[in-house]
Amino acid sequence: MTKTILTVDDSRTMRDMLLLTLSDAGYRVIQAEDGMHGLEVLAGEKPDVIVTDINMPRLDGFGFIEKVRHDAEHRAIPILVLTTESDAEKKDRARRAGATGWIVKPFDPTKLVAAVRRVAA
Repeated sequence: MTKTILTVDDSRTMRDMLLLTLSDAGYRVIQAEDGMHGLEVLAGEKPDVIVTDINMPRLDGFGFIEKVRHDAEHRAIPILVLTTESDAEKKDRARRAGATGWIVKPFDPTKLVAAVRRVAA
């Protein structure tokens, strides 16, 4: 059965890169433009993994992760943070919010797919 990945990023270019990389790896990819849109998408989907950015309009990645973790239906979904941020304090904040892992942009497609496979297993 094909696994579904939700990508949440305000950059159209990054969404396109994630779509190409994850689709080529055999995943079904659904997308959202920011954290608020990600919550809207989750109302009708139950992805196997979420890949989210941190810096986004309307609802940032920290707020998005916290809301997903407080939602009984989606709280167990692994969440990978994919961001340009590499600050230890922000990593710790994401971990406390409930992030499963952290990947720094620009991403290596092979390493991204390996991380998704690891948390989706």
